[in-house]
Amino acid sequence: MTKKDDFILKALNVVSWVIFIGLCVEAGALIFNFIFTLFKPIASHGIYKGLNLSELYINHFAHYVSLMSFVLSLAILKAYLFYFVVQIFTKLNLGNPFNTEIAKLIEKIGFEAFVISIISIVAHQYTKGLMQDGFDVDSIESYWNDSSAFMMMAAILFIISQIFKKGIELQNENDLTV
Repeated sequence: MTKKDDFILKALNVVSWVIFIGLCVEAGALIFNFIFTLFKPIASHGIYKGLNLSELYINHFAHYVSLMSFVLSLAILKAYLFYFVVQIFTKLNLGNPFNTEIAKLIEKIGFEAFVISIISIVAHQYTKGLMQDGFDVDSIESYWNDSSAFMMMAAILFIISQIFKKGIELQNENDLTV
């Protein structure tokens, strides 16, 4: 492996850690702010990054809890997905890249991306229904507007996991013949 490749892998490792920590902070802030709004309703004016659901909180608390549940679950799942990405960098061995641990991690990342996509689609449809009923909740759409990207990511990772499984089979076959 060249120095350039080694540098790129180390840089990607650092970037994945930064993204993971950022997503953990975002998920933690959302959880804290949601719990705080349950005790102090005035906080629903600025939940996170200017998200204002105070009207929904006051008039339709069940819808508020539903929307915040979608936001929280997506934030937590995205952080969990990047936890698996960080794990790949800690377990990656370029001398023996096709191993079952990496294949399982890639499969888990693909599954998480698929779940994020499905929850995003359901949340979008729920929000769309609320907007048709006259609720002003379009500001929350930014939390799940990337469902198609996660669906595509899940499909690509499924293909990569199948390639890894075949690579493991070939590597094991090769080890037996030597």
